[in-house]
Amino acid sequence: MAAVLVQAVSCTSRDSRSVPSDREVEATPIVYVVNYPLEYFAERIGGQRVLVEFPAPPDIDPAFWMPDAAALAGFQAADLIIANGADYAKWLDKVTLPESRLIFTTDAFEDELIRLDGAMTHTHGPTGEHSHAGTAFTTWLDATLAAQQAEAIREAFTAEWPEYGEEFQRGFDQLESDLVALDSVIGQVAAKDSGMPLLASHPVYQYLASRYGLNLRSVQWEPNEEPTPTMWRDLRGVLRDHAAEWMLWEDTPLVETTRQLRELGVESVVFDQCGNTPLQGDYLSVMHDNVVRLGAVFGRGD
Repeated sequence: MAAVLVQAVSCTSRDSRSVPSDREVEATPIVYVVNYPLEYFAERIGGQRVLVEFPAPPDIDPAFWMPDAAALAGFQAADLIIANGADYAKWLDKVTLPESRLIFTTDAFEDELIRLDGAMTHTHGPTGEHSHAGTAFTTWLDATLAAQQAEAIREAFTAEWPEYGEEFQRGFDQLESDLVALDSVIGQVAAKDSGMPLLASHPVYQYLASRYGLNLRSVQWEPNEEPTPTMWRDLRGVLRDHAAEWMLWEDTPLVETTRQLRELGVESVVFDQCGNTPLQGDYLSVMHDNVVRLGAVFGRGD
């Protein structure tokens, strides 16, 4: 079992816990995860029985991040490694990790994964060039799939540390209840006008669209980069047969981009995919904030 001498720093979901003693910390198993939603699920399920480490920097998309030597050593020494699956974290194919400790949380719904064809490669930010071809990976934007990923974590924890199985089950039950409620409220909002044409600035909302019946078309725009003339021309072509009045963004777009979109009759709204640690709140609060903004799109502000 990996040993740890100090408690790891995390986001709000860990802030509410009491701090364990030094002896408890030294005996606590370490779990490494590849994205923030898995960190949140693992913390909710594991409680004080595990320490969850998510080493990706806050300014890099974990889907395209490559861990440095220190982070990789942490993954290799962890008691369990929780991966997303669905082609997420492609660095996993380039390194050697202990297979007996590597858990892919999407294995149980492999046949429900969305396959992508013809996605182009593009470049942005410190992660450089990447492509969204292969398999759509933001599975946690469908709350029912998120619950299945959480169940995979509970099963892995219980198999590894059966003496805490009842605690893991209680943590999972509470999380599952929250995810069921989230699924219900997203469905209610989207049902107000399920045929409404929508745009997405980036191809990361496939599971959201599939689960909740969104009429969504994606482009390849970044919130912090100015669209090129070619991108504007292509967007006008999309709007000719997909008359969207709203575009979903992962983060707030540039003011000038927002202005030019508005001239085309398209308003901008942020729907944070929450792949990395949020600046405020946690997975559940970020998703509920997304729902509020989505409610405005569908004419429902409650």
